[in-house]
Amino acid sequence: TKKNLIINVKFKNSIITGGAGFVGSNLVDRLVSIGHKVIVLDNFVSGKKSNLSHHSKKNVKIIKIDISDKNLDKYFKKADYIFHLAALAQIIPSFKDPNKYFKNNVIGTLNVLKSAKKVKIKKLIYAASSSCYGAPKKFPTSEKDKIDLKHPYAATKFIGEELVMRYASKFKMPNISFRFFNVYGPRLNVSGQYSAVIGNFLSQTKTRKPLTVVGDGKQTRDFIHVDDLINAFIQVIKSKSVNKIYNLGSGKRTSINTIAKIFGGKKKFIPIRPGEPKNSVANIKKIKKEINWKPKISIEQGIKKLLSN
Repeated sequence: TKKNLIINVKFKNSIITGGAGFVGSNLVDRLVSIGHKVIVLDNFVSGKKSNLSHHSKKNVKIIKIDISDKNLDKYFKKADYIFHLAALAQIIPSFKDPNKYFKNNVIGTLNVLKSAKKVKIKKLIYAASSSCYGAPKKFPTSEKDKIDLKHPYAATKFIGEELVMRYASKFKMPNISFRFFNVYGPRLNVSGQYSAVIGNFLSQTKTRKPLTVVGDGKQTRDFIHVDDLINAFIQVIKSKSVNKIYNLGSGKRTSINTIAKIFGGKKKFIPIRPGEPKNSVANIKKIKKEINWKPKISIEQGIKKLLSN
């Protein structure tokens, strides 16, 4: 069978920047399960050692490093695949310290590209952000729609993507950029005042506090379960696709009130936050067609799974 073929091939070497974070650690799990040896590069600002503690040193090597101020050549020497997920990720703090965001998200990405370019990699995948669409006018929003950078976070993630794509075309690198919509699932970051809505609701449910709904709760988001997201990573490294940008969402819009209803319990409404769009939903036709991927986990299933853990 096809699956056995993958496992019988000599093991692959994958590097994941930000591999101790929420998405990164889920990707580590999946890669190890299909026979990859993984090197995790993480500065542990938001990543957690506990996210990787179940792996043996034989399969996963963890290196504490800040990719934005180091030469990465020695780690990339034998890399087959590079997954660049390391970044600072919140909107409001990016207004407070744009320099820090620029250093992490832009210089960090440039360092990854400079070192990756020297190696014969099979694919480099960059975690971009749907925040590049700002407050979109068209729904669902496609990869061709207008770029509208509303805050330093969106700007730094988009500049990172531009670098990834320029390197792909100039140096014939096999690069892919995934524009993440709202990702949720196990190990989602639930601490901190800026954590995303599902993370907030999860910690509020566990501490028996009312769910804080921003504005009237009628705003919609495109939520994608981390397992579906990781499936897209695996599909794209098997595909021939290079130098492409893909939206990575569920293609469905869900209101915040609907999410609150699935969680159940009391609600408390809080004021709207600046720079947040009213609605967001991904047009995922391109990725479905080109790498034969589609999301499988509904928001109800995904949240119930989270609540049962």
